[in-house]
Amino acid sequence: WNVNGIRAAAKKGFREIIKELDADLVAIQETKAHREQLPKDLINLERYSSYWYGAEKKGYSGVGVYTRLQPLQIFKGLEVDEFDREGRVITLEFNDFFLVNVYFPNSGEGLKRLAFKLRFNKALFAFASRLRGRKTVVVCGDYNVAHKEIDLENPDRNENNAGFTPEERRWMDSFLDSGFEDTFRMFNKEGGHYTWWSYRFNARARDIGWRIDYFCIDSASSSRVEDSSILKDVTGSDHCPVQLMIKSEMKNKK
Repeated sequence: WNVNGIRAAAKKGFREIIKELDADLVAIQETKAHREQLPKDLINLERYSSYWYGAEKKGYSGVGVYTRLQPLQIFKGLEVDEFDREGRVITLEFNDFFLVNVYFPNSGEGLKRLAFKLRFNKALFAFASRLRGRKTVVVCGDYNVAHKEIDLENPDRNENNAGFTPEERRWMDSFLDSGFEDTFRMFNKEGGHYTWWSYRFNARARDIGWRIDYFCIDSASSSRVEDSSILKDVTGSDHCPVQLMIKSEMKNKK
């Protein structure tokens, strides 16, 4: 869930929402905070441990994960300074999968950061590809791209805008073609399903949105996916959460 500021989300019912969702893992993006800036009841939500990775720039970017499962290891960043300064990737390793939580860059006004984003995407793909040689890999987060025309309300008007450029969409093509699955599209092939709405023009109430938040899984593990959905009715940010349910490979556990 891109929370668009964890402290702002906390004022809009974040704690209560997480309790109600009752997930084993909650991956959040655009936290806009470092761990030491947060109150204890946000760091240690009931029954959860949390891990955080923030940007050098205060109030910018950042990712975090709440977990009820004990991770074996935590990796922060991609070991590439130009990306890691922005606190965009945190990875938790568990017994039978990796969770890679990512806040992909926005290409920006006038596409000023498109080249930066494409370099980031390439590095992220290389990182995820190395991991999938070891066990299941789930890459979740705000990808900041609407992949197909059905993934946004007004594709014609946005063809060369950030998040719907040919370059970004081609990268998403290549990412999926090279061995990852967009889990939502395993269950739903229709348009009209969005995860982000502009704060302008009453866009959310009118459902004029974009689907830019994804759970992707390595194709070899796609049989583990039980459900993938969009929690459209959850408010508190300009994004809504997306949800993935996978089978555990651990005996007698789900």
